Amino acid sequence: MDMMYFCLVPKLWNDTIDAHRHAVREAVLDATAALVSEHGPTSVTMSQIAQETGIGRATLYKYFPDVEAILAAWHERQVREHLRQLELIRDQAGSAERRLEAVLESYALMSRGHEATALATLVHRSEHVTDARHQLAGFLQTLIAEGAAAGELRDDVPPQELAAYCLHALAAADSLRSKAATRRLVKVVLTGLHPPT
Repeated sequence: MDMMYFCLVPKLWNDTIDAHRHAVREAVLDATAALVSEHGPTSVTMSQIAQETGIGRATLYKYFPDVEAILAAWHERQVREHLRQLELIRDQAGSAERRLEAVLESYALMSRGHEATALATLVHRSEHVTDARHQLAGFLQTLIAEGAAAGELRDDVPPQELAAYCLHALAAADSLRSKAATRRLVKVVLTGLHPPT
């Protein structure tokens, strides 16, 4: 009976339900981000999120078990968008060194000024952050290898180690408050990637 019902439900209906679920999920993430920005992560409740989103609490609990799960999902969405932006920058025309510089600068500017809050501690332990760092390290490694092959960047250190160096060095951008300081940090990191004279 259930299988027969499933076969009779038009595809358009299923697509509409999926689109609605996606829209509700996105609205929940947006509302939660706004509330956290206004009140801080520890002050936000499921009731506030439901009210802000315009859905019932019971409906909200069908999507997320608690505020932490919503914040993790919101952060995962942010990380995906940042990676997408970095991939677009990486794929622009130009030398490997120029593209690497653009990726490093964009990454550092995205990281700049993140405070060590309870929210940051929660979301940066998540699996999606680890996956994103591996993906970022992978395309930094590729750009570094291309730059080394072209004679633009050093080839006496494996690209994998240099990619790790870049990510660790740019972690200092977390504490920087100005774009100028962030760009100076990127220049210092790039200097370390140049062939030794």
